[in-house]
Amino acid sequence: MIRGIYRNFNNIMHKMTTFAEKDYGIVQVTQLQEAALQERCILVDKLDKPVGEATKQACHEINTEGCVPLHRAFSVFLFNSKKELLLQKRSNSKITFPNCYTNTCCSHPLAEIPNEIEEEDAIGIRRAAIRRLSYELGIPSDEIKPSDLFYLTRIHYQASSNNRWGEHEIDYILFLQRDDLTINPNPDEVSEIQWVSRSEIENFMKTIPLMTPWFRMIYNFKLLHWWDNLHALTKMQDHQNIILLMD
Repeated sequence: MIRGIYRNFNNIMHKMTTFAEKDYGIVQVTQLQEAALQERCILVDKLDKPVGEATKQACHEINTEGCVPLHRAFSVFLFNSKKELLLQKRSNSKITFPNCYTNTCCSHPLAEIPNEIEEEDAIGIRRAAIRRLSYELGIPSDEIKPSDLFYLTRIHYQASSNNRWGEHEIDYILFLQRDDLTINPNPDEVSEIQWVSRSEIENFMKTIPLMTPWFRMIYNFKLLHWWDNLHALTKMQDHQNIILLMD
């Protein structure tokens, strides 16, 4: 059975946050989510070479040409010793893909944080992942070292959330296997988390009503293969190629 270990119901969400009244093309946007739109993401070309920076809003708002700027991101997949994967349901205040299930944590390194720009061995990405695991899931930053995060490969994908917002990212795939982490989800980011086993994931993917496109694309690409080989990920590591995925 899939084990739900946390739920944050909508009435709790309303009590804990104040919603901004601006029109972002979705029903509700919290002040925290609105403020996060001013964070600065790293713009890259198709080879993942930095070409500038732009606000999170500019990096996710579909422009007049129907495009979203390509920027750098990461996706974390946390497994426990039972090889169960921790999934999260994005809160209903997320600007892109609210109420969608996805992998453990997804976000961006920020241009305004100098140590997240560093590229050697993806150290900046790993630091950003630790920061976001703390912010989204309440995992204390001192419980994870950058070396704990296994940088597997990169994907390039694009997807629209609605007619105003979308994603276009070079996404670093990071795996982490730990049992001893403190998890206390941030209700502004996460409404539910579940540990899902390898034997349950296929049915989960068939029955869950909403999921993020990047998680679905990664699942359809090689997630099950990687999952079956958690003990031998080094053999599947690819830092040379960027895999183009289509939904």
